[in-house]
Amino acid sequence: MPSPTSHSSGLNPAQLEAVHSLGRPCLVLAGAGSGKTRVITYKIAKLIQTSIPAQRILAITFTNKAAAEMRERARQLIGPSAREVLICTFHALGVRILREDGQAIGLKAQFSILDSDDVTSILKDAGAGVDAATARQWQWSISLLKNQGLDAAKAASCAKSDHERQLARIMARYEERLSAFQSVDFDDLIGLPLKILNDHPDIRAKWQQRFDHILIDEYQDTNASQYALLKHLAGPAARARFTAVGDDDQSIYGWRGATLENLRQLPLDFPGLQVIKLEQNYRSSAAILRAANNVIAANPKLFPKSLWSALGEGEPVRVTDADSQDHEAERAVARIQGLRASSVHKEWRDFAVLYRANHLATAFEKALRKAQIPYKVSGGTSFFDRAEIKDLCAWFRLWINEDDDPAFLRAITVPKRGIGHQTLAGLGEFAKRYRISLFEALTSSSLASVLSGRTLGSLQEFGREVNDLQYRARHTVGAPDARAFLLDWLRDLGYERYLFDSEDNPKAAAARWTNVLEFVDWMSGRCGGAVDDPLQASDHSANKSLQIGRAHV
Repeated sequence: MPSPTSHSSGLNPAQLEAVHSLGRPCLVLAGAGSGKTRVITYKIAKLIQTSIPAQRILAITFTNKAAAEMRERARQLIGPSAREVLICTFHALGVRILREDGQAIGLKAQFSILDSDDVTSILKDAGAGVDAATARQWQWSISLLKNQGLDAAKAASCAKSDHERQLARIMARYEERLSAFQSVDFDDLIGLPLKILNDHPDIRAKWQQRFDHILIDEYQDTNASQYALLKHLAGPAARARFTAVGDDDQSIYGWRGATLENLRQLPLDFPGLQVIKLEQNYRSSAAILRAANNVIAANPKLFPKSLWSALGEGEPVRVTDADSQDHEAERAVARIQGLRASSVHKEWRDFAVLYRANHLATAFEKALRKAQIPYKVSGGTSFFDRAEIKDLCAWFRLWINEDDDPAFLRAITVPKRGIGHQTLAGLGEFAKRYRISLFEALTSSSLASVLSGRTLGSLQEFGREVNDLQYRARHTVGAPDARAFLLDWLRDLGYERYLFDSEDNPKAAAARWTNVLEFVDWMSGRCGGAVDDPLQASDHSANKSLQIGRAHV
């Protein structure tokens, strides 16, 4: 393995200092474009060089994309041993803890992880059939409570208004249903591991002993629960060994509970903290940096810093106004066409349009299409991550593997078939007692001892339906027959009606049904052997390292 800390490695003095800081807690204040990922990967290499086993190093990022990029860069620098370093998101780490130690809070290893649409559906049920908009408001509020480390009981004790007391009651019903379904939501992937580590000293000690050094990327975006999780994993301040990399000027997730208080608290909780500033920017010209520094100059500064660049002055930043989103898009397209005709940037890939939120892309897409300019949207929701597609995939998973409990729970509850959370709770307890899957429990002669005849009949009818569909699927060959089979199944399932009943906006429901039909065509093509990979859509604002000649923001 090459020496990652030599001057020939290309690290500047501040980066080298951060890489060499090993025996104490360290805060690296990494300005935009200052090479923080490079510092983290080189520090992983340095830790391994100092005889720390790779599997005893934990690196935490905020997105799966960032984790994948860090794994690849570590592999290129370190070699095969990089695969043994645990590089993951906070939530992926939470899944590991729950899979391994969730039994401490009554959670079986094969619990289900609910997506946003699952949560909305459960909250609508918990609220006695309220509309989707109200359920989403509750979902948002409950998420904020969980990110603050509060459960329903604590929320009730802290409630100061009728609205807050009602929210606490809804949260309690929601927690009951999650427990019954042996399921967790996204926020539970932090909150429940935190509860386990807080309440079980033996488990906490085990996880503290598992890692010799922890690295945390985008530290400024951690919330209160994530910081508490870090403190439990790092252990007492006297022996804590971690590197937090962040920048108070880049904190953008306050809306989901992220707090700069974590940056302020870090030197108080860990008095031996070493603070290192990375101020050289490798991404932008001086003109761009000067404009950015002026924009954020009025921000309150926890750790003042001054970014600089060795890339030259560059072209000045132009600020233009527009009458509307459509007018802005038209001006951007005209600017791109003009630059392409008069400058060295002749390829379409030399240009990028950056926007803050996915919904802003529509106007630009329309303008680009009108001008017949080819483009690719980067960073949007994957087609296969849409709720309606995941609904159908749950059935397919169950046809292939009857022991897939998460798929079972999704299939039996979407659309609703009169089987409530108490019935599923009884089924779950029975399956847990005999250590069998939920589907296998349906066929047990002993199930009648815990469930009434009517509910038992509904469950067994679902089982027969799954078996019938399995048989039909095995005997369906070729694209035309596959399409007919899937459409017949969706009609019998009443899925189109379910989409329109569950959406407040008929246009949104129609769009979701169009996605379903597109998915049916794609699946049918697979049966016929003609498979075209779907286009990937994404958002350029999610990509920090675009190599482009011109950008419109």
